[in-house]
Amino acid sequence: MSGSRELGRVLRGWRDRTSPAAVGLPAGGVRRAAGLRREELAQLAGLSVDYIVRLEQGRATSPSAQVLSAMARALRLSAAEREHLYLLAGQSAPGPGQVSAHIPPGVQRLLDQLDGAPLSVYDAAWNLILWNPLWAALFGDASALRGRERNIVWRHFAGLPSRVSHTPEQEARFEAAVVADLRAATSRYPADTGLHSLIMDLRALSTDFARLWDAGSVGVHETHTKTVHHPVVGTFILDCDVLTAPGSDLRIVAYTAASGSDASDRLKLLDVIGTQAMAENGPPE
Repeated sequence: MSGSRELGRVLRGWRDRTSPAAVGLPAGGVRRAAGLRREELAQLAGLSVDYIVRLEQGRATSPSAQVLSAMARALRLSAAEREHLYLLAGQSAPGPGQVSAHIPPGVQRLLDQLDGAPLSVYDAAWNLILWNPLWAALFGDASALRGRERNIVWRHFAGLPSRVSHTPEQEARFEAAVVADLRAATSRYPADTGLHSLIMDLRALSTDFARLWDAGSVGVHETHTKTVHHPVVGTFILDCDVLTAPGSDLRIVAYTAASGSDASDRLKLLDVIGTQAMAENGPPE
């Protein structure tokens, strides 16, 4: 059996064994099998249903590391299963010297239960790897974004569209913090060629980034506010906190509002509206 066909067979088996409840989805409706539907797996992994079909049929023969990581996360694979997935796809699982997008099961369960606030998860290089439905309703569905489009530092210094605006002071703090994060990541992951390529390209792209990098800019993430401009519910301000997951370099970004506030009411409205008819503007900063 060819590698691509075996990969498809294994993915179908893992999908069939994964119950909706295990990944925080409602079981509703008549099901021919206990496992996930392709549409549900696509939603969890941030991929298209068509691509899931092509993977399972052995017609998508070279899935990227980003795709493999998303599939492993969505299917709640163990470390051994995750390594097997990469092997079947002809790739090596990220080693200790490389940035990992793996989300430990405990962290995943925690995120599944925190559905009352927009949440997103980034790796050590600030690549977006996971988000919940309320985050997508607030900022737009990021499932169609690929490569650098999912990197928050690249989007900021490249001037890509965002629903978040900063004051000059907020922008200076944000830039100092993310540049410091990337510098720390290069020390922890010296073998990660993708990280070094990102920094090299950022230096060529932005004189502001190059200046901050060369100056050894130091910054930390503190609780601060973000002004969000939403195409349906309008402009409002949210508190933003950057949390770290114990034992990993994952960053969980949470947006909250005081109970009873105007911003809280708008979030509740978004929770009802969902992502329908929402224009895509890409990840926030």
